[in-house]
Amino acid sequence: MTKTEVAAVPLPTYGRRFLPRMTPAQIALLQPDLADPIEYRKSGLSLNHVIGCPLECGYCIRHLYKNFDMKAPRALMSDEEAVAALTSHRYFRPHVTPIQVFNKATDPMLPVVKPHTFNTLRLLDEQGLTNHVLVITRWRVTAEDCAILNSYENIKVTILVTYSGIQHAGIEPVDSNIAATSLKTLYANAKSYRTIFYWRPIVPGLNDTDEHLATAKELSQYAHASVFTGLFFRDEISAYYEENELPSPYDGTARRKIMPEQLEDRILNLFQRPADSEEPWGPLFRKTSCAVAYAHGLADYNGHFGIKDLCDICPKRQLGLCAAAWKAPSKGDADKVAAELGATGPVEITERAIITAGLKEQPRYFMQHGYGFQVHDRAHPHRERRHGRAEIGWSGGEQGAPAS
Repeated sequence: MTKTEVAAVPLPTYGRRFLPRMTPAQIALLQPDLADPIEYRKSGLSLNHVIGCPLECGYCIRHLYKNFDMKAPRALMSDEEAVAALTSHRYFRPHVTPIQVFNKATDPMLPVVKPHTFNTLRLLDEQGLTNHVLVITRWRVTAEDCAILNSYENIKVTILVTYSGIQHAGIEPVDSNIAATSLKTLYANAKSYRTIFYWRPIVPGLNDTDEHLATAKELSQYAHASVFTGLFFRDEISAYYEENELPSPYDGTARRKIMPEQLEDRILNLFQRPADSEEPWGPLFRKTSCAVAYAHGLADYNGHFGIKDLCDICPKRQLGLCAAAWKAPSKGDADKVAAELGATGPVEITERAIITAGLKEQPRYFMQHGYGFQVHDRAHPHRERRHGRAEIGWSGGEQGAPAS
């Protein structure tokens, strides 16, 4: 099939409003971290009680959960049960914890998933919660959908539209024009929600020509903020590329996203405005939470402000908001919280972050969102200028390193 033909194939429908639920026996065959619908990720406590996706993006994170071949979405539980599990989760804090809906196992705007997306948002909104709620899609969004998204009165909804411009049908069979159209529709109809141009993954030799970059810059005008990021290239994704004879973008894999230094420089040079402007690079950000916070006129809930080399492209007004909200906790309090969460020793607090030992990702994110201050693992330091990104493609960094 050509790329256009693939995009035109109708998605599965079931003749009912909500998806059929998986049986306990079917759920038992899933990996534990897929069978459990709640996982803490950096941009929020992630709710994924619908799994399965037909879009077949070659670099999809679903490779890590061993369910890439599950094309027809199915529900693990009802929306009501899922929301109850989320709001009673030990890491959930009303009005504080950012939430993500359907961001690792399906696309929330697929026709058969969309009713669950809207219902889940409604159930959260009716509780009077004011938490950030992030919805990430690359599929079709209509004006009617926008009306529903505008109807929520309490939650802070952000729609992040994934766009890459990749034209290799084996790597991304979905036409990026679908996402571009959805972005424009969302931006034109936005009232209470906000729209983010989620430019990813940007990969050397695949979608980084001057034409690709210029198109992305033009599309960024149809969003309240933009985020650019590279490829998450783990062993499981590399194996899929090799098995399907797809061109491997790097010599090795990495545990963090890969955004080469020269590619970032080209993007920043393209977006740069006069140095004395209020927004020297426009509303362009390296991190998702920074863009979400900016779009809603709030300080970054991930506390990136301490990482000066990360925030050097931020709009001046945003820097002021983040500076006013950014405050390190006392060492005694951070030591106590970290120990309760499983840390193996006392924390160190620097001007950049709280440094922990023996604390896994999910409890680190819980601390991070609670304090609005970065929390790092001593075993995986964040290098200057490539904060939270892989060494591949950076001066002094390795060209390829095994994921750890």
